Amino acid sequence: MLTMTKMSAETTSLSWVLAANNPQSLAEFYAKALGCSCRAGLSDQHWMVSLPTGGTLQIYRPSRQRPWPVRGAALAPCFQRVGTDHPETELGRWIEQLEALGARRREAARLESFGAECWMEDPEGQPFLTLVLPQAAPGS
Repeated sequence: MLTMTKMSAETTSLSWVLAANNPQSLAEFYAKALGCSCRAGLSDQHWMVSLPTGGTLQIYRPSRQRPWPVRGAALAPCFQRVGTDHPETELGRWIEQLEALGARRREAARLESFGAECWMEDPEGQPFLTLVLPQAAPGS
């Protein structure tokens, strides 16, 4: 039997993140193609598509200070929580729990204007994003 440390699953949501050159245009494409709606997200470079069967596709333009995702690896799951006033502290604890389950950090966790994030890998090396938004974050 598998036993895990409680990870506050009731406050964790799963969405998908997709890197794009023009997030708004790509969000509008996916919304029309899937017959659903899109809306502005956390910044002018972040858009969200509400998927018809539930869930969200988050489309963003990566920071110019960060490398562009490798072609074919621009789509990844995003584990998201709404945290406290100190999202970086909560993210640090969450990363430790995920590492205990076999995940690895791809890069250092960082605090951004929209919250704290860390790109990680699952036990098979597939990338995923962990994101903790501050309690009063827009779009949460």
